[in-house]
Amino acid sequence: MIPLEELRQFLSTITDPESGRDLVSHGAIRDLKIDEDSVYIELDFASKDAEAKELLRSQIAAAVRKAAANHGLRRIPELDLNFVDVEATPNPLPMVRSVIAVGAGKGGVGKSTVSVHLALALARMGRKVGILDGDIYGPSLPTMLGLQEIPPKIDGNTIIPFEKDGLKIVSIGRLVEPEKALVWRGPMAHGAFRQLALQSDWGELDHLIVDLPPGTGDVPLTLAQLLPLTGAVVVCTPQKVAQDDARRAIRMFQQLGVSILGVVENMAGFTAPDGTTIDLFGRGGAEDMAASMSLPFLGRLPIHPELAARGDAGDPASCHELEALGDALKTLGDAFDHRVRMAERGEDRPTLVIR
Repeated sequence: MIPLEELRQFLSTITDPESGRDLVSHGAIRDLKIDEDSVYIELDFASKDAEAKELLRSQIAAAVRKAAANHGLRRIPELDLNFVDVEATPNPLPMVRSVIAVGAGKGGVGKSTVSVHLALALARMGRKVGILDGDIYGPSLPTMLGLQEIPPKIDGNTIIPFEKDGLKIVSIGRLVEPEKALVWRGPMAHGAFRQLALQSDWGELDHLIVDLPPGTGDVPLTLAQLLPLTGAVVVCTPQKVAQDDARRAIRMFQQLGVSILGVVENMAGFTAPDGTTIDLFGRGGAEDMAASMSLPFLGRLPIHPELAARGDAGDPASCHELEALGDALKTLGDAFDHRVRMAERGEDRPTLVIR
């Protein structure tokens, strides 16, 4: 029998003619079942073009044959392909070109730090960039971006984003009392995130970076259902326990039909004043995990006192000017930019890594 995940990989090489994105990242596959005799696929399809349907049918049949051949099956499973007519859903943020989630399987791996520096890297390239603090329960962007003393602006029911270092920023941390604990159940978190995303005056943006809470809970699910995601970045530290949780986050995004743009390894070694590098949490674990899952590896960030100090001081942008950090941040930003451009062109495909 063909493994389900392997068939998904073959299907992710097929482009939806309407959206220009692959069937998996586009979320077009509503249902997928496999047994020894048949493959059942239920596909959301908004087009009325009969030729487009037949082209997809032949491409999917070819993908099933390739998957079957990979496992030496003598009999090709019968394909039962059911097109489900759907109305195209309008983009709730039509002036935002791409929405990118940054997630992690567990807390404390530096997800917000990576989110901020990816956003700053794009802004330094001349892009119009927004960043949404989607960590409803533990918002950290007000501190990291120095927003504590800036009064929030609300125009009727519309949130006016803060603007700093070339970024437009929205965080619930500046809309509630600083030390207030948000003891909310799922529906309340869902509603709060929806308001932050859709009731903010983002204007025209090239990219909106969404800093998600850790784990695989309500907010990532809401985001995937609410906005057409270009893809997701997963942050991981080198040690095995972090990799285990990162794999779960990756599988969550894949189950939601969200393409993985790449993996970032944070806290990858500390360089002492004498030039000696100490791998406090190991090194290369996140890169090995990405390779084992055939995912792009975007790069690594070292442990550096200035990353923490300047983040605490609300001045992370100055890290990009430091000799000790500038090269790592630029390398990471360039790789991220490359993957985003590929995804926007519909060229985002699983990557085969041979080691």
